[in-house]
Amino acid sequence: MRLILVATGVGLIMGLFGTPLLIRFLNRHGYAQAIRDSAEGYPAHDAKKGTPSMGGVTIVGGAILGYVAGHVYTWHGPTASGLCVLFLMTGLAAVGFADDYIKIFKQRSTGLRARTKLIGQAVVSLVFALLVLRYPDNHGLTPASHAISFVRDSPWVLPLGVFLAWVYLMVAATSNGVNLTDGLDGLATGASVMVFGAYVVIGVWQFRNACASDLTAHCYSVRDPLDLAVLAAAMVGACFGFLWWNASPAQIFMGDTGSLALGGAMAGLAITTRTDVLLLLLGGLFAVIAASVILQVASFKLTKRRIFLMAPLQHHFELRGWGEVTIVIRFWIIAGLCVGLGLGVFYAEWVSGGPL
Repeated sequence: MRLILVATGVGLIMGLFGTPLLIRFLNRHGYAQAIRDSAEGYPAHDAKKGTPSMGGVTIVGGAILGYVAGHVYTWHGPTASGLCVLFLMTGLAAVGFADDYIKIFKQRSTGLRARTKLIGQAVVSLVFALLVLRYPDNHGLTPASHAISFVRDSPWVLPLGVFLAWVYLMVAATSNGVNLTDGLDGLATGASVMVFGAYVVIGVWQFRNACASDLTAHCYSVRDPLDLAVLAAAMVGACFGFLWWNASPAQIFMGDTGSLALGGAMAGLAITTRTDVLLLLLGGLFAVIAASVILQVASFKLTKRRIFLMAPLQHHFELRGWGEVTIVIRFWIIAGLCVGLGLGVFYAEWVSGGPL
């Protein structure tokens, strides 16, 4: 569809040509992220010192411009679902920007305190959760529902308080998962492209089989699926453009500005397309890397022994002697397999004519 191509193309152009402008600006002012010393276990990362950060600004900007361009192209206004996901993405980008600011200007590699970051994520996600339950369309559909969903809403309807907690859990888990994955050049960006690409497919498929136009019992009750596909396409383009400059050796890092925004956009798309639990499959690489950190911390606290040489998981393989590019490519393969599995499950549910 031309609408999808416009959003992707504008996002791509912004990423390709906006990122080098940002690199020059950051280099001119000496805005480089503090890198952990080799004594902390990252000897191969000493060469990354001086690399500018906050590259997520161009990803977020490219996605917004791509989304807007799609609507200018069609002369249709944005939808409630799309605006809610944009709010979640930009809100978490603001939290990440504050974290990057501390890393750059205070030269403190840990950035915001963990509690402060979680509070920021909580505020943004809870506002998002309240927004997606409002603004019904002509068919009475709101951007999200109280039900837990896998590939569509299930019969498990959550009370408001539990729903708010569920949304916060999804947003925090996904945004922190992407953040933990963003440790090697291009790793998180490339994996994110695959997940957003999957949501382009899901959104278009739901639009083609929406209950508003298809009265079969197996149609999709999702508000604004095509608009969500346009937003996902804009994210694909922006990430692709940024990846050109973020691939090894990276000329810029996305920083928490980018990683938290990407994770938030994924969670927002999952909630508004009614594919909450499916995101665990689509973003399987992020889940595995986050789980490696949880297991490492739990093992050390309980037994004083470590499961991995270092967590997150990609650094374990660095210390095993794997090259950075080798790790990134192999992890991209894993990410692609997870996305393929998720889309396969999504389509198999449709073909089967009912819940799997």
